Amino acid sequence: MTRSVALVTGAAGDIGRAIAARLADSHDLVVVVDIDLPAARSAAADLGSDDRFQALQCDVTDEASVAAMAKAAMALGSVRTLVNNAGAARAVSLHDTTSEIWRADNALNLEAAFLTFRALEEDLKKTQGSVINIASVNGLAVFGHPAYSAAKAGLIHLTRLIAVEYGKFGIRANAVAPGTVRTQAWEARAVANPQVFEDAKRWYALRRIATAADVANAVFFLAGDEAQAITGVCLPVDCGLTAGQTELAHTFSQSDHY
Repeated sequence: MTRSVALVTGAAGDIGRAIAARLADSHDLVVVVDIDLPAARSAAADLGSDDRFQALQCDVTDEASVAAMAKAAMALGSVRTLVNNAGAARAVSLHDTTSEIWRADNALNLEAAFLTFRALEEDLKKTQGSVINIASVNGLAVFGHPAYSAAKAGLIHLTRLIAVEYGKFGIRANAVAPGTVRTQAWEARAVANPQVFEDAKRWYALRRIATAADVANAVFFLAGDEAQAITGVCLPVDCGLTAGQTELAHTFSQSDHY
């Protein structure tokens, strides 16, 4: 029997690394994929031994690079779980979004997931595997970063497309939509406004923001046997952000219970 493999893109970052660590509990090998090979190797080394974590370099926006990465990954075992986690946001407003930014954000946050899935499609059919796309609450409502948000909305729909068309092969596809997560990407905002996380908490029903571990736990669940009947869904991991806002509920109801 070949080793069961989980593959995580953008795995040198905080959320990707947490996902890789969590999936090691249910897979023989986790492939840590990132455009920055030294960072991927460092992450893999920090996570564990070479027989449990392997680093691969890939530009997920480049089809040839994705094909080479997929070939190398499939040589390590049978890919049972694919996590399309790589992503980034550039312009914060539509006014600030250039055509170059629009195309770049769509290439990284949407097209890359399509390219990676198609490159690993045959292995996922053989293993009746699971695809988990890391979307965002930005794909569900307007919270800024328009090009990124439009791409994440497309990623959620791509998830449904895979679920419906590839379900006959036993492949499940689901998305996870995090809200605010304290990662390196947020640190620049925290430098500009040290209160940014405290300011954000007021919009979340649980009065806290999610952690990378929270996202990783959701991925672990969706990848596992407990979620065998779940496909085509988008699971918000957002501490209640998209459920509604207490301040707005208070304004509309004039009830002090909100």
